[in-house]
Amino acid sequence: MNIKDIKLQGWRGDVLALASGLLLPLAFAPFSIAPLAIVSLLLLFICWHQVTARQAFWRGWLFGLGYFGLGVSWVSVSMIYFGGMTVPLSAVITIVFVMFLALFPATVGLISKRFFKQYQNTPWFVFVLVLPALWVLSEWVRSWIFTGFPWLSVGYSQIAWPLVGYAPVWGVYSISFGVALTAGLLMYALLESAQARKIATGGIVSLWIVGYALTLPEWTEPVDKPISIAMIQGNIEQDKKWLPEQRIPTLDMYANLSRKNWGTDLIIWPETALPMLYHQAKPFLSAVAQEARVNGTELLLGIPVYDGRTKRYFNTMLSIGALESFYEKKHLVPFGEYLPLPSFLGWFIEYFKIPMSNFSSGAGEKPLVQVAGQQVGISICYEDVFGEEVISALPEATLLVNASNDAWFGDSLAPHQHLEIARLRAVETGRYMLRSTNTGVSAVIDPKGRIVSQSPQFENHVLKHEIQPMKGITPYAIFGNLLTVLFMFALIVTAIVLNWRKTRL
Repeated sequence: MNIKDIKLQGWRGDVLALASGLLLPLAFAPFSIAPLAIVSLLLLFICWHQVTARQAFWRGWLFGLGYFGLGVSWVSVSMIYFGGMTVPLSAVITIVFVMFLALFPATVGLISKRFFKQYQNTPWFVFVLVLPALWVLSEWVRSWIFTGFPWLSVGYSQIAWPLVGYAPVWGVYSISFGVALTAGLLMYALLESAQARKIATGGIVSLWIVGYALTLPEWTEPVDKPISIAMIQGNIEQDKKWLPEQRIPTLDMYANLSRKNWGTDLIIWPETALPMLYHQAKPFLSAVAQEARVNGTELLLGIPVYDGRTKRYFNTMLSIGALESFYEKKHLVPFGEYLPLPSFLGWFIEYFKIPMSNFSSGAGEKPLVQVAGQQVGISICYEDVFGEEVISALPEATLLVNASNDAWFGDSLAPHQHLEIARLRAVETGRYMLRSTNTGVSAVIDPKGRIVSQSPQFENHVLKHEIQPMKGITPYAIFGNLLTVLFMFALIVTAIVLNWRKTRL
């Protein structure tokens, strides 16, 4: 039976849409079955074939429920186990969040049917031109609307596959386009003649060969001598981290493990490693800094800072040793680190007793700290999911550090997905990425996105390695997402013009 004869009307198409959405998270870490990203989008495109705009929206939404319902199910972990929220309330908030995210693939289906309906019987137009561009634009909009949630963009799933070669040139969304275009070309091949199948096969082969070829150049080059680093994974349980009786054992643990590694050029402690404010930790930090200077070591550590003058709190990375400098986190997590629209939502938080912090966004143009003779580009936890924020440290930064506390998400998919995202940032920038975490996964990632060393999860561990600072700049670090987004808009404008001309005939 030819696929052109298959009309997935009614519940069968709805079930397939939901199932294909559930399939997509398996393409990401920790499962890392990358080809499933293409299979998932292909099945979605099949569900959108020969349906109305309303049906396309509904099936896109069902796809999104499966996609995000499984893929970001970990958001409930922090609320239930570490935020003290009730299971019913956590379930409601998670479901609403997933339902909102599901609107993005739903909107892609709606627009493709509502505004390009004249071409619904022209597969190359819909599946090769319109849908891949709309998919990428939906991911891009998701990355900034309401402060952004670019998690699980399909490009991240290809970190170990040839399409990753596009990352240092056009960024993660160009990889997403490659995945969607591959699925679209496969759909085109299934719907058309033998000649069309040859064209589609040629397109797919060319797309992937170019991707592989782009993995071969060295976009950046070594600078200075390699430096030795040690990342201390404290493995402090989140529900015990801020207990008063845990403070001294935590300080002793970090200090003792650092002493065992004096002589290392750079020692890194994770996000909010010290469960106290900077001014409270001053005597302890002064003593550790003195030891570090004597032994030729510098430290980079996470600690919250209170500014008594402005009455504000900051999530900060602090360097001590040869000199003291701060990086204050800029991109905060709504509800997790600050309350958006406090005059409007304050009653809601108060009534339901939703736990949250009260951090302020940091100042400064570039997220740079100088340690071990190097300019280091810093991102704290969630900040590294925003590629254009990470590249703001370039070209000055010779290496990247992401300090995180993924203990908030327990033994869920989140820490593995987060590590995958950090790997893509290394490829985009052509820099080593040092990922220092509280409970894992801490890792050293090379400029090709390969994990060269990592810590076991949920263990107290010191990850030691020698890394090479890099200089130079990738095309992506110059232009960010601009070129990819403009290209997607150009494809849509082309489609609109062709559609308009067809309606005029």
